[in-house]
Amino acid sequence: MEIIAVKKGRPWWDETIEFAKICPWPPGRRLAERMTAGDYKEWEQVFAAVRGGKVIGFCVFEENGTVPPDLAVLHPFINQVFVDEDFRGQRVSQALVNAAIGRAKELGFERVYLKSEHRGLYEKYGFRKIADFVPVTGRADQLFEYDIMP
Repeated sequence: MEIIAVKKGRPWWDETIEFAKICPWPPGRRLAERMTAGDYKEWEQVFAAVRGGKVIGFCVFEENGTVPPDLAVLHPFINQVFVDEDFRGQRVSQALVNAAIGRAKELGFERVYLKSEHRGLYEKYGFRKIADFVPVTGRADQLFEYDIMP
């Protein structure tokens, strides 16, 4: 498996959009729309997990996450972590998250945030739960923090 930082006009950009379009998870379709519209800042990054010549997962490293107003001061976020059902349990999400953490470190961020409804998953990757909240959109109701430079 390879984790690729995809950019418009480069390999895997279009394939990631197509994979996201057919994703059964609604945020995947929003990712496809945003990628098509070029709705990312220059420093933000979409990552694709590729195995056997096909995209099997993705995540986004970006400035903000959709969280309640009292948490909106926190950034950057690792958002939209998704792995195809056939490849779950193989640490694909961990590889995607690690790539996003690497990007954050490259840019000099001291920590990153991630929101999720999954219990016990991101703690295994070194994240610390810092808040529970009522979801603004979707089902994510927990906020996690990862210290890059303790």
